[in-house]
Amino acid sequence: MSFVLGRGDDLESGPVGRLGAYRARDGSEGAPLHIDFDGPHAMLIVGKRGYGKSYTMGVLAEGLARATGVAPVIIDPMGVFDTLATSTPGEGVPATIVDNPAVAPTSLDPRSWCALLGLSPESGAGGLLWQAAQEESTLEGMAAHVESADAPTADRRAAVNHLRLADAWAVFDADGIDAAGLGGSEATVIDVSGLEPAPMNAVCRGVGEVLYRARVIEAIDRLPWLLIDEAHTFFEGVAEPALRTIVTRGRAPGVSLVSATQRPSAVPDVGISQSDILLSHRLTSRADLDALRAAQPTYMNASLTDSDRLPESPGEVVIVDDATETVHSAQIRTRDTPHGGDSPRASDVVEDD
Repeated sequence: MSFVLGRGDDLESGPVGRLGAYRARDGSEGAPLHIDFDGPHAMLIVGKRGYGKSYTMGVLAEGLARATGVAPVIIDPMGVFDTLATSTPGEGVPATIVDNPAVAPTSLDPRSWCALLGLSPESGAGGLLWQAAQEESTLEGMAAHVESADAPTADRRAAVNHLRLADAWAVFDADGIDAAGLGGSEATVIDVSGLEPAPMNAVCRGVGEVLYRARVIEAIDRLPWLLIDEAHTFFEGVAEPALRTIVTRGRAPGVSLVSATQRPSAVPDVGISQSDILLSHRLTSRADLDALRAAQPTYMNASLTDSDRLPESPGEVVIVDDATETVHSAQIRTRDTPHGGDSPRASDVVEDD
């Protein structure tokens, strides 16, 4: 009998995606295991490098791109999800790759602008930047606002120089990514792999804000799913407020968040405790194991981090489904599209004679 994570064993009440199959103690595969795409969820995928986090996220992305009523968006900091658009035998995956993403400057509030550019709001330059972000919607307008301010020359120069740095990142545009462009049925891959952490965070913040606001005002009909690889990078940056909003308040407007990380200890407590579906690949770091142990639900009759419960091989996963208060051992299915996350090997290099 099939089970649907997030709602139980009802396969008929809305869209689902095939995640894999139950894993018996002897390693054999059991009954199919699906995941609910009908309602909003907060999911966390954890595991050390090389054990399948990104692969599992790719499986989810494939399912979401084929599901009805959802709009999957992937923040790709490693450049590994463009393979979703690769032609494959059989049923393909509709996907669009955004190689040079840009978001509106207004997607960041004044405090976030100061944090992004490393200026204290209490400093002269930081105060000018704060005021400019409050009043203007473009980088050009912000710079002009600063230059015309009645303030010391040094402060104005510092603020303008920081705004020029932000402009050089080429990730801000008043006509950047909007809800209409993200609200389609295909998977939208936002490739931020060529960016430094600060502009990468700015793009993630903008995308999160756009999706959440669009559903609050019902500007898009489909329910957005925001999938973020290497999520610790964004929970530690200016993207964090947008992610926290989706995790804590996304259910009402119907916005889901899927976060994948090798460092659950770097994810804020709310990012773990508010996740209703946790998928754990192998972990060995004490800090990361402690983070999972602290968030373990009371209905588990054994520790999630017990050695006989933790997965040992790539593709194996332990799943805590808080919606149904159940725990599952599973094997993730094989992807239909190529996996772009494998590491290169020196032995694969063909040397010239």
